[in-house]
Parts: sequence; structure tokens; C-alpha cells
Amino acid sequence: MSLAIFDFVVAAFALLAGLATMILLALLRAQRRQLAAFHDDAEKRMVERETLARAQATLAERERIHADLHDDIGARLLGMIHSAESPEQADRARALLQDLRDVVTRSRGTPGSLADTLAEIRAESSQRLAAVGLELVWELNEDLPDTELDTARALHLHRIVREAISNVIRHAQAGRVRVRTRAVDGRLLLDLTDDGGGPESAPRSSGRGLDNMRERAAELAGAIDWRPGTEGGMKVLLTMPLGDLA
Repeated sequence: MSLAIFDFVVAAFALLAGLATMILLALLRAQRRQLAAFHDDAEKRMVERETLARAQATLAERERIHADLHDDIGARLLGMIHSAESPEQADRARALLQDLRDVVTRSRGTPGSLADTLAEIRAESSQRLAAVGLELVWELNEDLPDTELDTARALHLHRIVREAISNVIRHAQAGRVRVRTRAVDGRLLLDLTDDGGGPESAPRSSGRGLDNMRERAAELAGAIDWRPGTEGGMKVLLTMPLGDLA
């Protein structure tokens, strides 16, 4: 073999060896990247499993606390309802019991609709008023859209009407309560009117209950007002948007 051919073969082998080395290094780098990605993914999955386990444990503990609260405080409130010396005292305990149930419901975060919320408000209001001998007249506009309500908005709406019913029972000396709901220009209008004539039926300029109603109306991006009622007592007028809050 001539020297030139030998040099060519050596150079060719050197080139092939260099290419093989480069390919091997590239494969090794790719394998390292794959191993690193696998390791990162494994760590991520482990963190997610630990986070999920902690969340499940927290949820289970919350449910246990809620159950204990409902069983203990709820039982006491039920006892107060049955042993109350007057219908008004029983109503106070009944309202507190419903507040307790609201806390449990809201913490579970179950969304609902406007129709569901109004139906629950109607059932609760009817029960409370009947227990003290008052009549409920419920007028629901059939064209009212069934907007979805998250738990926070539903709770605010519940609490506003509940406080208004409480004021009627405690102060209005009424025999009848009318609740009307309708939609006007994309807003819900809810008015609650009693036929009482007691001097204490008019709202005071201050008071925690009335302030709470104003704050809850503001949380609904709405407004609340008190006016002389068309049935002789007081009218509570709530307006709030029917669409999603920004």
C-alpha cells in the first residue's frame, strides 16, 4: 500500500472516529436532558401528590369541624327554638341556626342558580313567618332569567332577606309580608313590604343589622333602600345586576 493511500485511510478513520465521538456525546447530552426532565417531572408529581394529600386532609378536618359545630351548636339552637318563651325568641334562634348552616354550605362552595336561591329564601321565609302567625305573599315574575349565582352572592342575598324578615317580626307589628321579584334592564329588583304600622318599623339611620344589609348589597354591586310601603308598613327595595360581577 502506498504512503498516500495509507495516509488517506488513517485520515478517514480519524474523521469517522471524530464523527462517532460527536454522535456519542450528543446522545449522552440528550440522555442527560431526558433524565433531568424525568427527574423534574417525578419531583413535580411528588409535590402534587403531597399537595393533594394535604388539601384532602384539610378538607376532611374542615368537614369534621363543621359536623361538630352543627351537631353541638345546632342541637343547642334547636333546643332554644323548642323551649323559647315566645315566637319572637324562637325566631331569633331559628335565624341563628340558618346562619350556621349557611357557613357550612358556603365553605363547601357549591354553586347554584338564582331560581334555586329564591326558592330556598321563599321556603325559609315562609317557615319563619308562619311560626309567628304572619302571612307571606310571594310574587315571582315568570320572565326572571335563571342566572347562575356563586355561593358568596347567594349568601348575601339570603342574609339581606333574612335580616329584613327579622326586622318585620321584631318591630313591624305586621300580619302580612309581600315579596316581589322582577327583572328590569338587566337588574334584579326585589322588594319586601309589610303591612305593619308600629313606630319602630321604620329603619334607623344606624344599627349593625341595617349596616350589614347595606354592605351585602354593595358586595352584590347593588343598592338597598327603605321607603314607606304601599301596604301601610315599610318597603325594603334591593337592586342588583343579574349578570356576572367583574
